[in-house]
Amino acid sequence: MKITGIELRRIKMPLVAPFRTSFGTETERDVLLLRVVTPDAEGWGECVAMSDPLYSSEYVDGAADVLRRFLIPALPAHVDAHGVNRALRPFKGHRMAKAALETAVLDAGLRTSGESFASFLGAEADRVPCGVSVGIMDSVPRLLDAVAGYLDEGYARIKLKIEPGWDLAPVRAVRERFGDDLLLQVDANAAYTLADAPHLAKLDPLNLLLIEQPLANDDMVQHARLATKITTPVCLDESIESAEHAAAAITLGACSIINVKPGRVGGYLEARRIHDLARAHGVALWCGGMLETGIGRAANLALAAMPGFTLPGDTSASRRYYATDITAPFELDEGHLEVPTGPGIGVAPVPAILDEVTVSTEWITV
Repeated sequence: MKITGIELRRIKMPLVAPFRTSFGTETERDVLLLRVVTPDAEGWGECVAMSDPLYSSEYVDGAADVLRRFLIPALPAHVDAHGVNRALRPFKGHRMAKAALETAVLDAGLRTSGESFASFLGAEADRVPCGVSVGIMDSVPRLLDAVAGYLDEGYARIKLKIEPGWDLAPVRAVRERFGDDLLLQVDANAAYTLADAPHLAKLDPLNLLLIEQPLANDDMVQHARLATKITTPVCLDESIESAEHAAAAITLGACSIINVKPGRVGGYLEARRIHDLARAHGVALWCGGMLETGIGRAANLALAAMPGFTLPGDTSASRRYYATDITAPFELDEGHLEVPTGPGIGVAPVPAILDEVTVSTEWITV
């Protein structure tokens, strides 16, 4: 497939409500979109890097710079998604930028061939159960109101962000208010240390699905030790940046569940490798979210429809984060979202909406 050019497009997407985690509060998303143009089609990719290097070392300005200066110039004249992966391999890190480029190339190729993203990945479901991530709140009553609203909308699972000082009381309050049948999990975003193990063990009686990334992202050994000190299953997020990382974590016993975020691991081809590895070892998977627009959400739904993704993910409806999405909105139906079946990722931006939220565009000839 010959690429004639690539557009880097920055958009600003205000969130319907501030989203607070242990590493900061977001009120809007500064999103980098890639549009790959070929003689036969165009493909879209979304870079999930945040404005600041808080979740990971990547940030959106840096992603745009590395794409412009290194990654796009490294592409051969004719390339597919596998070729993109090979061409970018010499460059260290920058997985979110690589993932966006790989996805856009893959989308263009699949639109040309008429194959859906879900079919390409090996998805089996036509709809997936959806969970929702609930940020840190100002008070427990406000948290309970928020959770009640999401359950009324039909979400199948609730994830609560936690940090020291906001953990036992709010989680216990949610469990007591909504009962033992609620699928409930927590996400620490690396806010604790192994010294907090006795404190985290106090979550065990609350019958949680999992505790996500409780310790530092670069310390699988400590996670393995923590897993022996608590009965709540340990799930890794930030620690898993490749299939090799997943293999190491499984070997060490650092986790029994993995949250797969395609941007974090360098793209959907690597995410598929992690899926196959985890499934072979009986490790449960779910698809995480990075407050994606409809572009990233569509691709994530295809991934979440693969057979190894047995837990509800963070593939929430569009209106969970955005009053108006840049694509046709994804609407929750009895706790599920439909997996797009059209060619490629199956969706495209609505031009008028896209133009309204666009901050800048840059055209790069390949």
